[in-house]
Amino acid sequence: MTATLAIVNPAAGGGRCAKRAPAVVKILRESGVEIDVIETQRPGDATDIARREWAKGRRSFIGAGGDGTTYEIVNGLFPEALKSDVKPAIGFMPLGTGNSFLKDYTADGAAYAIEKIRDSVRRPIDVIRATHAHGKIYYTNLLSIGFTANVGGFVNRYFKPLGEAGYGLGVVKEVATLDPRPLPFAFDAGEFNTKPVTFLSFNNSKFTGGKMMIAPHADASDGLIEAIVVERMGRIGLLSTFPKIFKGTHVDHPKVHEHQVKSVRFALDRPIDVMVDGEVVTLELRRLDVLPLALEVMA
Repeated sequence: MTATLAIVNPAAGGGRCAKRAPAVVKILRESGVEIDVIETQRPGDATDIARREWAKGRRSFIGAGGDGTTYEIVNGLFPEALKSDVKPAIGFMPLGTGNSFLKDYTADGAAYAIEKIRDSVRRPIDVIRATHAHGKIYYTNLLSIGFTANVGGFVNRYFKPLGEAGYGLGVVKEVATLDPRPLPFAFDAGEFNTKPVTFLSFNNSKFTGGKMMIAPHADASDGLIEAIVVERMGRIGLLSTFPKIFKGTHVDHPKVHEHQVKSVRFALDRPIDVMVDGEVVTLELRRLDVLPLALEVMA
């Protein structure tokens, strides 16, 4: 299969993707890009479509939607893609709520994405594998636990259509019920940290929630996880520090620490809420590992 498959999530962006995707597909086809299109019908559908098409020999995909659409596609491609001599490639139609990953490369959104797909630009990036008690998932953006995952869960349930404003409402709500607690973790072969933390974020790229630069020094192609550890903070300290995440200056706070690591181990005694690439799932995490340059992106 030589054509690129655009997997379109019509519900992304509060339904905006369904209205805007046909025009973008038309532009790409008129510029000479061979594209097939399949729309998703339900959550998880993009994973099933990508897995089926990969098995048929498809190697080039476009995620039309938000970060969650790309996340589903990645989980349809891996781990089978690790057995192939040809790396899968993913382009972006940033027509969803977050579109965080693409922010590492541009502020121009769809115009930039169309240009890179049209010109067949390919850039190798890492994929991070998260092993949990019942299997594995794969991500390209970030995985976080603690306060940020709690915010993500609340926003996804009640305020996702509001985009960035919804995240603000979620932050206020979760600050009001703030309860730092131990989330035992260890980097590489190091000892476990069992101190209470506000949140932990394990990043492949810089942004989350659209414009929040949670890991300003992350590099998706360096073979490393950019780990952000936020020690116990009080409500006032968190409220004064969290807005700095939009510029990435929160990492200057003495209770915020950056680490570059190849793996992370967890000693959790129960499943917890986990935010991964904009989606919130409940997992009993075991470890994270980098799959260096396992994927190509059109960016």
